[in-house]
Amino acid sequence: MIEKRRLIRLVAVVTVFLAADLWVCTTLRGSFRGLMAESETKAIGLFSKTAPSGPAQVADWLSSAKEALPGARVLWLAADPASGGLVPAGGDASLAALATDSAAKADFDKGIDSAHYLEPSTSAKSYALPAAGGFLAARGRLQFAPVPDESGADARGALVVLSAGAVAARFDGLIIAMGLIAAAIFMAIYLVISLSRDPFMGFAILGLFAIVLVFVAYPLFESVRLTFMKDGALSLAVWKEILTPGYLGALWGSIRLGMVTATFSTFLGFVFAFVTERTSLKGRKFMTTMATLPVISPPFSLTLSIILLFGNNGLITKQLFGLKHFSIYGLGGLSVVQTICMFPIAFLTLSSVLKGIDSTVEDASLDLRASRMRTFRSITLPLALPGVLSAWLLVFTNSLADFANPLLLAGSYRVLSTEAYMAVTGQNNLGGGAALSLLLLLPTLTAFFAQRYWIGRKSYVTVTGKPSTRLTELASPAVRFALAAFVGLCIAFIISLYGTIVAGCFVKNWGIDYSFTLSNIPEALSRGWKSILDTVTLAAAATPIAGILAMIAALVVVRKAFPGKRILEALIMTPFAVPGTLIGISYILAFNKPPLLLVGTAAIIVINYVVRELPVGLEGGAASLRQIDPSIEEAARDLGADTPTVFRTVVLPLIRPAFISSMSYTFVRSMTAVSAIIFLISARWYHLTVQIYNFSELLRFGLASVLSTVLIIIVLLAFGLMRLLVRDDGLTEKSVSQ
Repeated sequence: MIEKRRLIRLVAVVTVFLAADLWVCTTLRGSFRGLMAESETKAIGLFSKTAPSGPAQVADWLSSAKEALPGARVLWLAADPASGGLVPAGGDASLAALATDSAAKADFDKGIDSAHYLEPSTSAKSYALPAAGGFLAARGRLQFAPVPDESGADARGALVVLSAGAVAARFDGLIIAMGLIAAAIFMAIYLVISLSRDPFMGFAILGLFAIVLVFVAYPLFESVRLTFMKDGALSLAVWKEILTPGYLGALWGSIRLGMVTATFSTFLGFVFAFVTERTSLKGRKFMTTMATLPVISPPFSLTLSIILLFGNNGLITKQLFGLKHFSIYGLGGLSVVQTICMFPIAFLTLSSVLKGIDSTVEDASLDLRASRMRTFRSITLPLALPGVLSAWLLVFTNSLADFANPLLLAGSYRVLSTEAYMAVTGQNNLGGGAALSLLLLLPTLTAFFAQRYWIGRKSYVTVTGKPSTRLTELASPAVRFALAAFVGLCIAFIISLYGTIVAGCFVKNWGIDYSFTLSNIPEALSRGWKSILDTVTLAAAATPIAGILAMIAALVVVRKAFPGKRILEALIMTPFAVPGTLIGISYILAFNKPPLLLVGTAAIIVINYVVRELPVGLEGGAASLRQIDPSIEEAARDLGADTPTVFRTVVLPLIRPAFISSMSYTFVRSMTAVSAIIFLISARWYHLTVQIYNFSELLRFGLASVLSTVLIIIVLLAFGLMRLLVRDDGLTEKSVSQ
């Protein structure tokens, strides 16, 4: 319970701050409105001086008021020879009707009387005129600007202007929003300081909530909102345009490509994982290295290799076999490239699953005279099924969101990720691009819930007293030979793809002139040096931020219980499931206007890196923290250490592998990012992968190969540094028994 004195002090402090906040907002609003009113009066006076002398030009003159006085309603009052007064002679019909309304008669009489004396005036009351659709426009006061005759002694007319004050209204909204934000921040900080027993964790929770609300929830809300808007009004026109057979066909194209890629990638990843974790074959470390190589390489690199080898002018298709009607573009080529690019995801998932299966269960099956194949089919494979389904889901999700490979290799095959890109860049249709990206969430969420339902129906737990260090060899010599041959062929194909990239650096014109040259290297480096420097700088800036935030988030999620914990965790994990194209479009919509005008700056790219890779760091840090006994941290607190000291001296060193892995993963993924970054780059901050794509589009494969090789070298150096900092302790190594 909160003490009465503390509660009274809290109410008093909050009341004083809110009063001060209200006073500041009111003062700023009043000052700005005064300046805007003075500016509008001057603009109206200057425009009235341009009034034509003849009545024939009045219509054209009034139509030009839209540019001189944006958002204003204008009415021209001309001198009436019969009555000697000023009467409506052109302009806005609603304003002319208001001139004859009894409610406005006093203000019009006063304004016309002042105009006869050549004095500008403003009405005492404000008025709102009907707008299109029957709604009321923003309220405003009437301003009368007299226009003198040739003698300058009397008025030959007067300009009546009702200004909606759109700029002032937008500023009012900004002031109100900033005032509310300031009040919320102050109250949150004061509540943490006054009521929390652990201010560090309180501020960490508030900071994480602020980050995900501003950089995850708000941009996505802007994207969803835009899909239901048309010309500033609520409309379903965008969805009617999107839900057509053409775009639905592209959705089915994405789903079909995802299913094919996920199936083949999961099969290939399972074979590699089984060979490295459940057999006694030699060279398993080399196999592991080759199996993880595609996931840390640039997204365009393998696509570029496929084009160089199997394209229309490919080395194999044209030079070796002379094929004329063969095409790698479309579903077939995309499936091959995505399978090679994404099977490492399945391999990394399944290797840990197969490694954790206790061999004593398999031994029991063999002791009961079951064959090796039956043991594998009835014991090993069912226990690995959750990992298989998780791997399939991860690959399926990544395939749907893949943007780089279809951009170069889709040909006439349509997928939604590239359709969204073309809607934004080719048609300048941000709403359509956002809607197309949102459609990609439907198959992703469907696959996720289907996987959860399937796994939830059965139990896959094996309970043992301690981890087994012995592994039962289930593969017979013939099966081991077949598996080794299959894995060897896959590795040879992967090596040939990367070798093709390196070879492309030294070919004059791939497909036409295969003569040796070194000219590609200096030209590519000179033209791509800025993009290399920008990419490394931005990735290096995002790396420590993402690593530290991920570990703080893991500590908060694992060790603390607080209201809204599940919401915070869900918001942090959301960018992992959202397609990169949707993230990029959302950031353009949210941060291309005040108060956070970030588009075109380095900050928005760094923020995108951090937010996109934070889920992986959170999962790794949480997994490590769950393996650490909380009593270690409690002992440090009992000795007088505060939470920051415990985090810095106890928690962070114990989860160092996850911390280093998170930073390395962020750096690697930032270096190879495409989908969201292609929307956020600017002339000042460019990205290497976009430069590679541009060279490939222009058929400058030599230059693209050089930059791809440079990017691979940088990524491999970062990955190698991670391996040096985090060594395998060998505690989970198993000895194989035949």
